[in-house]
Amino acid sequence: MTEHTDPIRIWYQGFTGSMVHKVYVDLLQAHLDSVADTNVNIEFHGINPPARHIHAIEELRCSLTAIKNSLVAQEQGYDAFLMGHFQEAGIHEIKSMIDIPALSLGEASLLYACTLGRKIGLVTIDPLFIPWHEDQIRLAGLEHRVVGVRAMNTPPAYFMEAFAKEEAFDDVVQQFSEQAQPLLDQGCDVLIPAGGLPMLLLSRKAPLIINGAPVVNGINVLVKMGEAAVRLKRLDGLSVSRRTNYVLPSDEALEEFKGILDDL
Repeated sequence: MTEHTDPIRIWYQGFTGSMVHKVYVDLLQAHLDSVADTNVNIEFHGINPPARHIHAIEELRCSLTAIKNSLVAQEQGYDAFLMGHFQEAGIHEIKSMIDIPALSLGEASLLYACTLGRKIGLVTIDPLFIPWHEDQIRLAGLEHRVVGVRAMNTPPAYFMEAFAKEEAFDDVVQQFSEQAQPLLDQGCDVLIPAGGLPMLLLSRKAPLIINGAPVVNGINVLVKMGEAAVRLKRLDGLSVSRRTNYVLPSDEALEEFKGILDDL
C-alpha cells in the first residue's frame, strides 16, 4: 500500500488555454504552487482551443477533452484529477471512468460552503451562466441551501485586463459587491464567486468578507479537498461509490468510447 506521506501528483484541468489566457494561467499555476502542501505537485492543463463561447455545445466539446485527459492522468500515474471549471461539465462521467479521486471546482466550493454557513449565494461572471448554475445546485441537492445566483457582466477577456490593470480590478470588485448585496438581503451567509477567474482575482483581497459573509476561494478548497481525497484513499481505500451513478463501464464500452476520444 502507498504510504500516505509519499509525494502526490495532481492533474488540474482547466477549460482555459495557456496561450489565449496566459496571464490567468501563469498566475493560477503560481497560486497552485503556493497553496499545495509539502510533497504535492499540482500541474495545470488547459484545452486548445479553450472555452470562449457561452453555449452548451462549447461545454460538451471541452468536457470531452477533459474526459480524455482524465484517462491520460490515470494512465500516467497521477494521484487525483481536479476539474478547475466551475460548471464541471463532464465531471460525473469522469467519476464513473477513473479510479483516482476526481473532484470539481463547483462541487467542492458548494459543499465546503455548507460548512461555513446555512445559506449560500453565487455570483457568476455572465447572466447566461445563471440557469447552468441553477441546474448545478439542483443536481447537488442544495436548492434549500442556495438562496440564489446573481451575475456580473465580466467576460473572460475582461478578467485578463483586470489581472493587469487596477482600474479593471476595482470594477470587478465593485460589480461583485453590488451583485452580492441582493443575496445578502435574502439571508445569504456565504458568497461564492462562480468561476476560477473571479476566485483567483478576488483572492488578492483575501480574506474578503462582505457585510459579514465570507467569500470562498474555491481554488484553495479544491486543492485541499483533492489532497485529502488522495490521503484518505491511501489510508483505508475510501473512494467513490460504484453502486449506482458511478458504476465503472465494461471494457467493451470503455474501448468504444475511447475510439471517439481518439479523434479529438
